[in-house]
Order: sequence, then C-alpha cells, then structure tokens
Amino acid sequence: MLQHRFLSISAFICGLLFGLGLLMAGMANPAKVLGFLDIAGLWDPSLALVMLGAIAVTFVAFWFSKKMPQSLLKTKFHWPDATAITRPLLAGSALFGLGWGLVGLCPGPALVLAGTGSVEGLIFIVFMLIGIRLVDYFQARLST
Repeated sequence: MLQHRFLSISAFICGLLFGLGLLMAGMANPAKVLGFLDIAGLWDPSLALVMLGAIAVTFVAFWFSKKMPQSLLKTKFHWPDATAITRPLLAGSALFGLGWGLVGLCPGPALVLAGTGSVEGLIFIVFMLIGIRLVDYFQARLST
C-alpha cells in the first residue's frame, strides 16, 4: 500500500514538473509552436533548443536506466520490443504531424492548457478523444 502511494505521488510530481516545463518553454503556446513550424516565414528556433535539451536529458536517462535491473522505485522496466515501421505507425505519425501543424498543439501541451482552464486545450482534448474512438471503431470493423 505504501509503495503504491509513493508511486502515485512520484507520478504526480513528474507530471507536474513536465507540465511546468512545457509552460515555461512555451510548448503549450500554440502561437509559439506554429512560429517554430513556420520555416518559410518568421521562423522561431527557440523550441528547437528546448527539444534538443529534452532529447539530451532523455538520452542520458535511458542510457542509465538500460543498465539498471529495476527502477529507483523498485518497479520493473517495460521496454518496447516492436521495431518495425508499420502502416499504422506511419498513419499515426502523419495524423500527429497534421494536428500539430494545424493548431500548434499535441496531447501533452493540450492537457497542460486544459489544466489551466483554456477552452482551446479542452476542445483539442475532446476532438482527440473522438479521434481515438474513431480509430478503435474502424480497427475493430477492419479486423472482423
């Protein structure tokens, strides 16, 4: 029971830090993201630095964690074993890119915005959930 509570608290703290980082870096600001994606116009390269910093930190964390038998909280690591580039992966990547490019949001920043009470974030999440349900529906129909 105590370990479960500790895991929940640590997950909350990690999520809070992630959300604060997104806010501070401007990743939750659709105008800033669209400025980064507008390479033919007034390109804003600041998010590239944020991404490079995040990649560096993540690289180090994954490098260390791959050498550990279990996490610091004594839980088992669950590493993905799929390495194939599949049609659903490509379709999902394209949809993600289209959504990010059209509105300047992806799921993480949209959740952060929704947490601040932003209507834009809430609308994005509603339509994201509808999209998830539609994919589930069509996958179920195609598999039968």
